[in-house]
Parts: sequence; structure tokens; C-alpha cells
Amino acid sequence: MSMQLKASLAPLVNWVCGLIVFAVGVLNMMLVHPVPAVGYMLVSLVYFPPTNNLLREKTGLSIPLIVKIGLGVILVMFTLGVSDLGDMID
Repeated sequence: MSMQLKASLAPLVNWVCGLIVFAVGVLNMMLVHPVPAVGYMLVSLVYFPPTNNLLREKTGLSIPLIVKIGLGVILVMFTLGVSDLGDMID
């Protein structure tokens, strides 16, 4: 994979993962309980590029893309498998 394609793909993946985690938070807010919803919405902020840039400027640290993807997959699997939201979708 070329470096230019990788550089243009990373923000897209960040936005998609962030929106998925945020959508899970909104669904939790409407269907389950506000406490986990607030948690999901706060975690979703880590994915969005403006927040990531702010984190990098303030602390000098950045979360790698593969860690963000793994966290998103784990969060969605946990939500659909263990929480009450998964039971409501079935």
C-alpha cells in the first residue's frame, strides 16, 4: 500500500469508527440507559481527527490507528453481545 493512500485512508477510518461508536452511544441513550451512553460518546471523541490532533498537541502522544480499530471492534462486539442493546436488536 502506498504511503499516500495510507495517509488518506487513516482519517476516513477514524471518522467511520468514531461515528459507529457514537451511534452505539446514541442507541444506548435512547434504548438502554444514559450512563453507558455517555461513556461511549466520550470514547468516540478519541477517534475523531480534530480531537486526536488536540491530544497530540497537548500531550505529544497519539493513539495508533490499529489500536483504535481494535478498540472499536471490541466496543461494538461488547455492546451487541453483552449489553441490553444487543437483546433489543434481536
